[in-house]
Amino acid sequence: MSHSLEHGNVIKAAGWLLFGVLGGLGLDLCAKQLLETHSLIQFVLLRSAFGILILLAIAPRFGGFRALRTGEAGWHFLRMIFSIGAMFGFFYGLGRMPLVNALTLGYTAPLMVTSLSAVFLGETIGWRRWSAVIVGFVGTLIVLRPDRSALTHAELAILVAAFCYACQAITARRLSGTESTLALSFWVIVGPLIVAAAIIDSNDWITPDTTGWLLLVLAAAASVVAWFGFVNGYRAVSPATLAPLEYVAIVLGAIAGYVIWDEVPDRWVVLGALIIIASSVFVVYRGQAAKRRPL
Repeated sequence: MSHSLEHGNVIKAAGWLLFGVLGGLGLDLCAKQLLETHSLIQFVLLRSAFGILILLAIAPRFGGFRALRTGEAGWHFLRMIFSIGAMFGFFYGLGRMPLVNALTLGYTAPLMVTSLSAVFLGETIGWRRWSAVIVGFVGTLIVLRPDRSALTHAELAILVAAFCYACQAITARRLSGTESTLALSFWVIVGPLIVAAAIIDSNDWITPDTTGWLLLVLAAAASVVAWFGFVNGYRAVSPATLAPLEYVAIVLGAIAGYVIWDEVPDRWVVLGALIIIASSVFVVYRGQAAKRRPL
């Protein structure tokens, strides 16, 4: 592949990923507002149901329903498991902490993606990039407060969600040669829908008002935008190369949290976020430098 063609693929993939980041942030904003008055299980159920309906409605423009067929049922089932962990874990934490805190912990996922790329995709990760991953982990500890002895349930849930999300990114890359964007986006929503439908009871249900229904539809639409963006980005270029671009959401999330909920991140969150972002940018820089190095 020529350098110009490879560069063009990276730019296009980065555009898709940023499109997904904006969709994901829109989902997070809607979710945080809804979780103030609705249960986690109800939110996951309705968000997933609306998401599936939207994907089915647009399916004819993306290969039709035949694009949902797969010869990789086992991999899709595994991705559904990861999706359950990612969705329930992240939104559980999001409803219990400031937006920027949740996003900062959630966006440890790109560092996990780099590590998992070495293990499952066979990518060569040099000592400098491994060092950056370790520094990013230190940034995570700073966000979690160095003066505390234990994680809260919300923090732990988001870290588990970040790991599950990283696994989804890796498996999307693994299946990119055989599976359609529609299939990779559709089946991961089915798992959380099934689990939420199986465990919801009358105590979890509050009928949404007009604003609530609107936010649910917007959340579902934003999630579809996010998945199309992430899948198209990660299927074209290595996750270890693109993942740090997702940190745009931390900055935008901090602004949105301040404007909407009057949330001001403390010095530990700001310091930890800067360290995590810097370490991830270095990971990208070293990855690109390694690709340009002559054999």
